[in-house]
Amino acid sequence: MTRPVRIGVQLQPQHAPDYGLIRDAVLRAEDAGVDIVFNWDHFYPLYGDPDGAHFECWTMLGAIAEQTERVELGALVTGGGYRNPDLLADMARTVDHISGGRLILGIGAGWFEKDYDEYGYEFGTAGTRLALLKEYMARIDERLKKLNPLPVRDIPILIGGGGEKKTLRLVAEYGDIWHTFADLEVLERKSKILAEHCADVGTDPANIERSVDWPGADKAPALVAAGATTFTVGTGGPDYKLNEVVEAIRWRDEFNPESVTGIA
Repeated sequence: MTRPVRIGVQLQPQHAPDYGLIRDAVLRAEDAGVDIVFNWDHFYPLYGDPDGAHFECWTMLGAIAEQTERVELGALVTGGGYRNPDLLADMARTVDHISGGRLILGIGAGWFEKDYDEYGYEFGTAGTRLALLKEYMARIDERLKKLNPLPVRDIPILIGGGGEKKTLRLVAEYGDIWHTFADLEVLERKSKILAEHCADVGTDPANIERSVDWPGADKAPALVAAGATTFTVGTGGPDYKLNEVVEAIRWRDEFNPESVTGIA
């Protein structure tokens, strides 16, 4: 293993009518010892009441950046078609500065049709959304090099998705982290496909971190052996329960005995 195992929490900004509930969850997550605090980029809840309380992603990331001291932060993931890509690069650079260089720029092609319909974006097809993401990734990459001041660090790009022909090609070209909803067998197979794309574009697949959802302490070691090193637990409002997050942190601290961010 070339990098330590990390634990993220996705604080889903849904069903929390008072933003203070999210602010408190961020504080509890950082105090518990998570490595990354994610939210998501949707405009409506994905489960529960479809018209329930919901907050916007990137405004929240600025607040999380100001509130926290140690954790990395980002969206899991930004909807690629929701914002002008040059503006998104500028937003990412700004949040990176607010956080002192802790932002992860997570992005994907988008999939939740209600977001598109209600906010006036063209939903199109999976193919058109991926084509747009490809165009946008190039523009984001170029804009990040032009901004004044530049980002605090080379902002890690996390690309979410598992499409073997197009998404994994974008991961090979632009990604520092690849997030996929995959079990062990799928992760192993798609990692081989990613390596083929990396060979085509001249990048080293070992430099791309593998990120998956937390599968439980019994299944996590096999996924680490297959290359996954970032595990994320999702939790929604209004309670934002962190029991499973604490379990994952304890496992991480046993797996990474040198860890200094775990709970006491």
